[in-house]
Amino acid sequence: MLDYFLLGVQVILSMIGAYQLFLTFFGWYRREPKAKHAPQKSFAILVAAHNEEQVVGALLDNLKKLEYPKELFDVFVICDNCTDSTAQISRSKGVYACERSNPKLRGKGYAIEWMLKELWKMPRSYDAIVMLDADNLVNPDYLSLMNDDLCNGSRVIQAYLDTKNPNDSWITAAYAITYWYCNRLWQLPRQNLGLANFLGGTGMCFETNLIKEIGWGATSLVEDLEFTMRCVQRGVNPTFNYDAKVFDEKPLTFKASARQRLRWMQGHFDVARRYFFPLFWKGLKEGSWAKLDTAVYALNVYNVLIGSVVTLILWVNLLMPGVYSLKSLYDYAPSLFMTIAVLSFIQFPLALIIEKATWKTYAYLVTFPVFMLSWWPITVYAFFTQNNKQWSHTEHTRVIRLEEVQSKQVS
Repeated sequence: MLDYFLLGVQVILSMIGAYQLFLTFFGWYRREPKAKHAPQKSFAILVAAHNEEQVVGALLDNLKKLEYPKELFDVFVICDNCTDSTAQISRSKGVYACERSNPKLRGKGYAIEWMLKELWKMPRSYDAIVMLDADNLVNPDYLSLMNDDLCNGSRVIQAYLDTKNPNDSWITAAYAITYWYCNRLWQLPRQNLGLANFLGGTGMCFETNLIKEIGWGATSLVEDLEFTMRCVQRGVNPTFNYDAKVFDEKPLTFKASARQRLRWMQGHFDVARRYFFPLFWKGLKEGSWAKLDTAVYALNVYNVLIGSVVTLILWVNLLMPGVYSLKSLYDYAPSLFMTIAVLSFIQFPLALIIEKATWKTYAYLVTFPVFMLSWWPITVYAFFTQNNKQWSHTEHTRVIRLEEVQSKQVS
């Protein structure tokens, strides 16, 4: 009975893995660029910040260099429960510093919800809302590209997410490899196929009327994933702009990374529990590939959890001589599953090649499997602590400016 159960689970996981592998082939090419438009959309740029005095100044200097009419955008720094000089630095840079103090409702989702309510009270209205983190940097053409997409009919847009510090440590390199892979072989295929893209927490742009229609309402630990689900449920598919680059700072140490990823997985379990079945059944009833694909994406956290547990059971069974040997799918078709395993791993160096990563990053492919395997214990622990709503803040240690990021890319 256990054999049949484990085989059934392996079949389901293999089908999901094969489906994702199939999608990656649609990321090998890029469609013709959409129509360009003269600047016409106005933007409110919201910068989520909690004790970000170390990095917020670099972002605000960066935003001053946006190649977009200055009268068409304003910058609002959400100083959320700050106890440092984030607000003072923001004001000194000539932007709006909006201070919020609510120790009970902590976290980015709550801060954004509060800021949107404050924004609706202001005399000026904006066509779109952009959301960034205080440690970000953006390319100068970011708003121009968002303007193009909005004029072409997009209502929710996710920019290309890159890392500011890919070569600071083996951890930041692992994040960078993951980002390049996801941008090219997860996001771009879905954009090419007309499916829904996934919001990544920053570099996001929303049509103002859409947020006013459905409300923000995304206050989980993964507000980006939650809002993605809410949009797709309503038939609004987020789009992906490959050319709009946003650079995010990643934690240097394994401990800081594990804490961040634990929060992501806890939030992911929460969102999967609330949105998978409604979205899946709606997708079946409507025959909507986009809804079904998004529902499967919501389930990924359970795929990692169940896959890691099943794999460990099979590994332990192999190490116990004299015990009844449990069957794996590999036993039935070793050549097929070895091919799938090799293709799955090759995707990562392939993404580095396509995305023209620096040669130094390739050396980190040696330690990358360790980073990927570390998702297993993190996900298992997240499953048992998923009711935790404690938001954790990632500390930033140094200032990086866009010129430094670009010079490293060229080298």
